[in-house]
Amino acid sequence: MEKSLKSAEYARLIALLVATRHKAGIRQQALAKKLRKPQSFIAKYEGGERRLDVIEFITIAEALGADPLKLLRRWMRDRKQ
Repeated sequence: MEKSLKSAEYARLIALLVATRHKAGIRQQALAKKLRKPQSFIAKYEGGERRLDVIEFITIAEALGADPLKLLRRWMRDRKQ
C-alpha cells in the first residue's frame, strides 16, 4: 500500500472532497472560516501538498454538509470500478 500524497487513491479522495465543496457552493475561504483554519490549509490539502488524517476528513466533510461515511462509501465503490 502506497502511503503518499501522490498516490492515485489519495488523489481520488481529495478530488471527491473538492467536488463536494464545489457542489455545496462553498469557496475555500468560507470553508476555512468554518474550520477555523487559514485558507492555505484548504489550498494545501486540495493541491496535494498536505495529507489529511481521518479526523480532519470527517471534520471537513461535515463542514461541507456531507456525511463522511457516505463519502467514504462512494470512494470505496468508485475504487472497485
